[in-house]
Amino acid sequence: MDRFYSHYANRFDAKGRISVPAPFRAVLAKESFEGLFAHPALESPALDCGGAKLLNSIHSLLESMPPYSREREDLSMALLGAGELLRLDSEGRMVLGERMRAEIGLKDEAVFVGQGDKFQIWEPIRFGAHLEEAKSRVRAMRSQFGVQPTRGARE
Repeated sequence: MDRFYSHYANRFDAKGRISVPAPFRAVLAKESFEGLFAHPALESPALDCGGAKLLNSIHSLLESMPPYSREREDLSMALLGAGELLRLDSEGRMVLGERMRAEIGLKDEAVFVGQGDKFQIWEPIRFGAHLEEAKSRVRAMRSQFGVQPTRGARE
């Protein structure tokens, strides 16, 4: 597979390293990208992460904007300027710096959440709450389109 799916919780070790889930490492390897790129998400208390596809989509977005425009400069600063290139060791672990960890409130554990062309890293309690909110919004959206819940589904 060449997309990021599912979610996985991993703990930081005593040296501050955390393992990137093996299925996510496989996607990054297929992109021939060493390590990963991470930046603070724009809409959530999470980190957006990925490899070449994520960086290419950021660059394409920036190139679609007028050079030297305020919007392009702001977006470039928020995504590229606040991001970091992270390296993986031979066992698939990375060190997430204190700035990035503090940005989203990570302490002992993180949740890696697949989102297709990218994945996010979340603080576990925030992820749980966000997932429940997202499910609620999807149920509301589904009802707007007249889709009835399946029998036994929660409303």
